[in-house]
Amino acid sequence: MRAHAQRLTGLGTTIFAEMSALAVRTGSVNLGQGFPDTDGPDSLLEDAITAIRSGANQYPPGRGIPALRQAIVDHQRRFYGLEYDPDSQVLVTTGATEAIAAALLAYVEPGDEVIALEPYYDSYAACIAMAGGRRVPVTLRAPDFRPDLDELRAAVTPRTKVLLINSPHNPTGTVLTDEELRGIAAVAVEHDLVVITDEVYEHLIFDGLRHRPLTAYEGMAERTVSIGSAGKTFSVTGWKIGWVTGTPEVVTAVNTAKQFLTYVSGAPFQPAVAGALALGNEYFDGLRADLQARRDLLCDGLEQLGFGVHRPQGTYFVTTDIRPLGHTDGVEFCRMLPERTGVVAIPHQVFYDNVDAGRPLVRWAFCKQREVLEEALNRLTKL
Repeated sequence: MRAHAQRLTGLGTTIFAEMSALAVRTGSVNLGQGFPDTDGPDSLLEDAITAIRSGANQYPPGRGIPALRQAIVDHQRRFYGLEYDPDSQVLVTTGATEAIAAALLAYVEPGDEVIALEPYYDSYAACIAMAGGRRVPVTLRAPDFRPDLDELRAAVTPRTKVLLINSPHNPTGTVLTDEELRGIAAVAVEHDLVVITDEVYEHLIFDGLRHRPLTAYEGMAERTVSIGSAGKTFSVTGWKIGWVTGTPEVVTAVNTAKQFLTYVSGAPFQPAVAGALALGNEYFDGLRADLQARRDLLCDGLEQLGFGVHRPQGTYFVTTDIRPLGHTDGVEFCRMLPERTGVVAIPHQVFYDNVDAGRPLVRWAFCKQREVLEEALNRLTKL
């Protein structure tokens, strides 16, 4: 049988599938894959049940049901003062992952370069490869994981087409500052680049910080594909409801690719998400406060165990340095960990092209119930 396409070389099984299978086999506490172990708000779940029973089980409109598109518009206005037309400037997707894939397919020609902040979520590398592009990393380095704007400028070549920006950033938890966003915007405008922004952790920000959409900066609205999702904000990662906002031209371009990927999805979930986006501030404030408390529980515990802990500003992941414990390779450490302690984590280096930068780092998810985090910390004392 003929070999698979060369662009798929090196992709293989995701680290999340490998580690989650290892968690099941060993009966481990899974702090690897980033999904909550509790469901979202009751009103959201009940609205989905009602939609199913009311017959919302067939293909929805290609760009998403009108109620959800309007709710996304209202959400962007409410939190960021951004104005969109629900009919021409919003596209509902099968999660943010499909939105990223469709955006890259829409804008990347074979041989084009895509600059991304590394470490990066593993689907970025896969989607760039499937679009025929070449990824160019700009590395966020420990201990502060801030972007070097001079390095970003130096990475741009005549082949650069897209900047792929993720803030709040998975896996480091970095939240880009106003100064950093202005610098990124200046590079994009100067070189006439398309910018794809992954903002799925927009409501998971701590310590009084706030999310700033890159599209709001001067010269960015016409060149930015903004991507959001319900999964992280409402603890329904399995529903796979994401969205794209941008100019009519941007949304049409992304939809041209998206319509031939899944076409549509999540018919009964779309009205439920529409209702959830309109929840009061107490929900969003409570979400942040609860996750910040769990962040601190896990970070404090890992510090007491001897890890070098990089406390995140956002997302629901914490990065640790394993060298203080006498280990140097995150992959070896994470493969050893379940058998030795009954806990699963994710090695950073799989998110890097510059593997050495991530080799001693390990990511842990704190979107779990307090008793689960406490049990994991108790098991880790075996180290």
